Amino acid sequence: MIVEEKLKLDKDLYLAPLAGITDPSFRIIAGRLGAGLCYTEMISSSGIVYNDRKTLEMLRVDPREKNTSVQIFGHDPQIMEAAVKKLNEYETFKSLDINMGCPAPKIVKNGDGSALMTDLKRAREVIKACVSNSKIPVSVKFRLGMNDDSINYIDLAQICQEEGVSFVCLHARTREMFYKGKADWSCIKKLVESVDIPVIANGDVFTKKDIEEVKAYTNCDGVLIARGALHNPFVFSENENRSVEELVELIKEHYSLKVELIGERRAIPEMRKHVNWYLKGLKNSSKVKDEINHLNDLEEIFQVLDDFKNA
Repeated sequence: MIVEEKLKLDKDLYLAPLAGITDPSFRIIAGRLGAGLCYTEMISSSGIVYNDRKTLEMLRVDPREKNTSVQIFGHDPQIMEAAVKKLNEYETFKSLDINMGCPAPKIVKNGDGSALMTDLKRAREVIKACVSNSKIPVSVKFRLGMNDDSINYIDLAQICQEEGVSFVCLHARTREMFYKGKADWSCIKKLVESVDIPVIANGDVFTKKDIEEVKAYTNCDGVLIARGALHNPFVFSENENRSVEELVELIKEHYSLKVELIGERRAIPEMRKHVNWYLKGLKNSSKVKDEINHLNDLEEIFQVLDDFKNA
């Protein structure tokens, strides 16, 4: 596959960019478990150009990460070009991804994310600006279209191919659907048959069975996993079914990494959402999650987790 050759990846399961989630600590874990490529959170091109402190912090890559792709968003070709040139100064990213699929109202309102699917001329200009200035392979992530009346993902993919994009990722929902309804894998299959560059599948992939089915049905070149990784990052590994003991140890590892990287004061509140996802559906986990949500001491949190593991 072209993606694998250019990026020198040996795995075809990727961790999707997730706002407030895919920081270095989570990327380290996903990579260790088997993710071939891990994306940063979606990062503002303007923030990069104007040296916004929080934006620059999001560009941090830990040496323990294996293969990290930086995802940026923006609709101004000149700003995107300037951002890419600044990113060329980094030697930590394996590829650069352009977000043309984010459905968030505040993103779309500014003409970014999936709003670019309503203006393919501008989308082409943005893609050209990035590809012609990037020192690393460029990919584009997008949806089916804004709504059922404006399905144009194949047109956008063909533009990507014409402009030298290395691979594309299709989230098989429209912007109007957000994350509801069922992803239409038949569109991924159709896209694979319509372009020569690799296509990465995204949407409704939560388990190993889902991975096998979407690969078999669409003949895609890889699978991007988003919400499925929140509940069970073991989905990237050979064996997704782990014991409670192994899960608790993973949670503790995640805590330790976050504390190391951003400090206990910030890490503990940020980990609460992760604990809720990790423990979702497990017997007697509600009490544990409630306890942890009220604790601010790492030793006490680990004790609650150990008690849950040994119960």
